[in-house]
Amino acid sequence: MHLLPQVSADGRRIVAAKTIRALGDGFASVALAAYLHERGFGAAQIGLLATSALLGTTAATLGVGMLVDRIGRRRVLRWGTGLVMFSGLMFAVVEPFWLLLLIAFLGTLNPTAGDVSFFLPIEQAALAETVAPVRRTWLYARHALFGRLAAALGALATGLAGIASALLDVPLSEVLRAMFVLYALVGLAMLAVYRPLSDAVEVPVRAEGPRPALGESRGIVVRLSALFSLDSFGGGLAVDSLIALWLFERHGLSVEATATIFFGVGLLAAGSMLLAAPLAARIGLIETMAFTHLPANVALMLMPLAPTLPVALVLLAVRSGLSQMDVAPRTTYIMSVVRPEERAAAASVTNVVRSLSTAVSPALGGALLSAGPFGLPFVVAGALKAVYDVALLAAFRRRPVRVEADGSSGR
Repeated sequence: MHLLPQVSADGRRIVAAKTIRALGDGFASVALAAYLHERGFGAAQIGLLATSALLGTTAATLGVGMLVDRIGRRRVLRWGTGLVMFSGLMFAVVEPFWLLLLIAFLGTLNPTAGDVSFFLPIEQAALAETVAPVRRTWLYARHALFGRLAAALGALATGLAGIASALLDVPLSEVLRAMFVLYALVGLAMLAVYRPLSDAVEVPVRAEGPRPALGESRGIVVRLSALFSLDSFGGGLAVDSLIALWLFERHGLSVEATATIFFGVGLLAAGSMLLAAPLAARIGLIETMAFTHLPANVALMLMPLAPTLPVALVLLAVRSGLSQMDVAPRTTYIMSVVRPEERAAAASVTNVVRSLSTAVSPALGGALLSAGPFGLPFVVAGALKAVYDVALLAAFRRRPVRVEADGSSGR
């Protein structure tokens, strides 16, 4: 019995590749902060490297989104796995910080367990072709769910570095360095999964020639992107690498304990995604996005004010358990308000805006965090993201979505 009934073989392969990629992102997001911290780099430098990585991803996503349907989705996905392998191997051997910055920009290392890679918009557009429109939110929720579960397992695996360091009597930094070789193997596994994808994931060639990447949908994509930029800028102030660093510095947690915490909150985030599709069907896509996101952001704002570590962890759990429920409805909404041939470009543009806005803020977040152990960037992040929730609800609650052949309305 398939875990993804009523989904084509291509759809299942795409979800599998996402799961493998998320496993690598999960341990990289924690290992990156721990590795650089062990090597003596401060919060401002770690934030700068996170910004470099996200800026590089943003540039790649924009370029890919505009050209992918001319080059071919399968070809770009396969080529992209080479960058994953390059990133892991280079981080395992390179020493100078300036060169690490360059590799972070050129490669695919992700400082947050969330998916901000250029693979994501291609997968989102391709998945829309693998299932009936009425089940898209359900499929996007599973796509995000399996990724989040894998990211949680990856974060937990980072804790093995501390155990290995003690057992083998080698410096923790050297064990963490070796973990980036494992990240390179993630790229190889992704390649094996992408290779059998069929022609069905590609956009059919039009007799009258290709349309512009974004045509009549440009207006709504621009408006959505403007709001997403606010949300993502706030999110960049609280990427997982900075939260992990805050736990190291303010509460004195070990790598093992921090990895276990991220595993637990990752499971909460993954489990909540199962509720996204039925909730969206009941109250609507935009309502689900806003009504679940807002309390998550309040919890993030309160986290630095927590008097003890257990209270801070409860707030982190609340934030993680609610903050990802908007992922599947957001993707479904974007896919439902644009034409089929505009989906890859729309997904790329909205993801680029999110990535770019996320990219410019970790350096600021690191600078704010280096000013003291309080956790000021998390307060600012929660406030900005709460403004986004209210604005999204006000601007798009009454906007109808495109009705497709099976009568799905996206609700």
